[in-house]
Amino acid sequence: MVKVSIFEAKTNLSALVKQAQRGEAVVITSGRSRTPVARLEAIQPVQKKRLGAMETPGFVLTEAFFAPLPEEELRQWDGGGQ
Repeated sequence: MVKVSIFEAKTNLSALVKQAQRGEAVVITSGRSRTPVARLEAIQPVQKKRLGAMETPGFVLTEAFFAPLPEEELRQWDGGGQ
């Protein structure tokens, strides 16, 4: 864990952010007693949701997917086509 004062954090912010991105704990302290007042940590990236269990390269969901079904197909879904 890295402990730095507010002044050191302002001076070295870019380097401290890189340390946090690598998973290191960065604690910012204040005053002569170096009381911890903040923690700098990386934000974990949000995982993209996938359609189905496997990702299919090149798959695009178009507006046609949301268009109403033809009457004949609707009847088959309702059991009227048998």
